[in-house]
Amino acid sequence: MAKAGSKVVSRALSKTPVKRQKRQSVFEDADVGLDILLEPLRETRKEPRAPARRPRREDAPAEDASLTDRAYRILEELIATLQLPPGAVLSELTLSDRLKIGRTPIREALQRLARDGLVVVLPRRGVLVSDINLRTQLRLLEVRRVLEVLMAGLAAERATAEEREAFAEIAASMRQAAEVEDDLAFMRLDRRFNLLMAQASRNEFAVRSMGLMNALSRRFWYQHYKEVADLPLAARLHAEVAEAVARRDRKAAETAASNLVDYIEDFARKTLDA
Repeated sequence: MAKAGSKVVSRALSKTPVKRQKRQSVFEDADVGLDILLEPLRETRKEPRAPARRPRREDAPAEDASLTDRAYRILEELIATLQLPPGAVLSELTLSDRLKIGRTPIREALQRLARDGLVVVLPRRGVLVSDINLRTQLRLLEVRRVLEVLMAGLAAERATAEEREAFAEIAASMRQAAEVEDDLAFMRLDRRFNLLMAQASRNEFAVRSMGLMNALSRRFWYQHYKEVADLPLAARLHAEVAEAVARRDRKAAETAASNLVDYIEDFARKTLDA
């Protein structure tokens, strides 16, 4: 009986390592999944990264959103500066190759540009850069005047100290760009000005409405500025708005914004004779 008992014990002991080995294998697999989940935390803490593993699909949406924003910014500038002229046919594949960005972010960026009125999606024809229309621009300015004045006043009241400092820097850079007649620098500063104004006004409804107009206005200006625009004056008027916001002077900011729209409207009407 002792021998039989010892055999039972022996068999039990001999099976134990196998079970442990199986459990160890299970936990090793679990560690792999845990490593992937902890990967973003390791990057935040700047700890050494684990060996590269196949990315999880859950991470894709955030990455795609970032790429969509990048694609949108690049395409918006290409269209606003007429490097992609009105009537140009846009191909997702061609743009993907040109920008080195996947087709999904390109497609989503084009959808945003369509909402902004910069491109038109036509069935069986593809995506076209929209035409530039004076009547559309004048109707746009009717609404823009109200929003420009409102947002400038709100920004003067609500801008943080850091934002006021940024407005002062933009004003100085605007004047410098005007002195050397750097139109591309002015365009980029204008975009920064608009984004900062949207942020500092802290009114999401005004921001959404204004966002539909800024790119169309910038493109219209870029098409005609060499013919009828006064770049130093345009830069000075932008700078005066920015400086008033930096000083937290709401009344001056609203007046400066109204003066800016007066100039933009006058500029639009002069294109009829250009």
